[in-house]
Amino acid sequence: MTIKVAIVGRPNVGKSTLFNRLVGKRLALVDDTPGVTRDRREAKASLGGTPFLVIDTAGLEDDGDTKLSARMRAQTDIAINEADFVFFMIDARAGVTPLDKYFADLLRRGNTPVILVCNKCEARVSEAGVLDSFSLGIGDPVPISAEHGEGLSELIEAFDKVIFEHNLQVEEEPEEVLSKAVFIDGEVSDEEADATEEDSKLPLQLAIVGRPNVGKSTLVNYLLGEERQITGPEAGLTRDSIAVTYFYEDREIRMFDTAGLRRKAKVMEKLEKLSVADTIRALNFAEVVVLMVDATMPFEKQDLSIASLIVQEGRSLVIALNKYDMMENRQEVMKDILDTLEHSLPQVKGIPVIPISALTGKGIDKLMPGVFEAYRLWNKRVSTAKLNRWLAATMAYHPHPSIKGRRIKMRYMTQIKTRPPTFAIFCNRPSDVARSYERYMLNEIRWDFELPGVPIRLMLRKGDNPFAKKK
Repeated sequence: MTIKVAIVGRPNVGKSTLFNRLVGKRLALVDDTPGVTRDRREAKASLGGTPFLVIDTAGLEDDGDTKLSARMRAQTDIAINEADFVFFMIDARAGVTPLDKYFADLLRRGNTPVILVCNKCEARVSEAGVLDSFSLGIGDPVPISAEHGEGLSELIEAFDKVIFEHNLQVEEEPEEVLSKAVFIDGEVSDEEADATEEDSKLPLQLAIVGRPNVGKSTLVNYLLGEERQITGPEAGLTRDSIAVTYFYEDREIRMFDTAGLRRKAKVMEKLEKLSVADTIRALNFAEVVVLMVDATMPFEKQDLSIASLIVQEGRSLVIALNKYDMMENRQEVMKDILDTLEHSLPQVKGIPVIPISALTGKGIDKLMPGVFEAYRLWNKRVSTAKLNRWLAATMAYHPHPSIKGRRIKMRYMTQIKTRPPTFAIFCNRPSDVARSYERYMLNEIRWDFELPGVPIRLMLRKGDNPFAKKK
């Protein structure tokens, strides 16, 4: 079993900063605004060469049971119960506050071992806060500066001491694979294949995106079978991209729940800009993206903008039409969406649209098969022989119009990449090929080689047939 360590404390004491320091990456959003973190986030970390799983949590607040803070507190309680021990952080500059004392009492009554961490100790003004922390009665404080990396040696000593005293078993684990979206350049085998055997052993990277309050976190919770993410009627509950592991038919999926994307003109606050940037980063890691659309609202321009961004990034796209069970005129809604996609995103005809209800689970049994089918097409490879037979037939049936009396000769075609499928055509005058003819060829490739809804790239290169005999 992997050791789990939860970082807890009141808001704005530096929990996410320490989380990023231990993980070695800027995974969690960090801002001066209190309460940035809402959902708990897990990642593999290392301290003094010892691997463990660290959990970043929302700031502990005592605001009753009816507000958003109660749901955030519930997530923190789950993290504490799952953890082998806890880093309880306080702000040494601010000293010990009544809220620190309140939650120190709760931790002291529990069974989870606690290491008291005094953050923001890079200046002498923090010494009084460190001395004051002894009054909490949960052991000797460890003064650190999470932002500057100071005091980590003392934290390692306390960390190792807890492991030894509680006889916790440290298990070495292989390094986590963040992304398997590796592009294959150069020559392509004439064998047609989808994903390789080695590739299928790696986790599939799946991002769930959409406008605020369309049900992204509700879908994640339903798939996981637990209240993993905070949900509610309020828009914008999710602020940063949370990665969770999910297994579907023995296949591991790394699933990213992301913050809602509003129109750029409406994104004014710094924190929301950070959330949007985090969502874009999740898109870059993803291989398949589920775009959630609210069936009770019109298919807005923002939905199309998000879909267009996914296509530009070259990711495979599946649209989940949420709250479909609440609609009376279901066929009309579906027809309107398909027509809108046909006219607004003609470059990726055939995007799968799957009606679901994230709250009740209706239709979700069709979502994951749709995701894996989109992933298969995204990895599809077509043999060079088939492509060149297709090119010859296409040029014979509908050749490119002559330019100033000179013919455009397309001599050779091959697939140079997958993820997304990318094809190269060698011709005598690539710069003269009309854009309309490129679109025609892309549509024909999509139709003839059965690549619906997948971004396709077509590159025109100047050159001769490499298999032609040289004189």
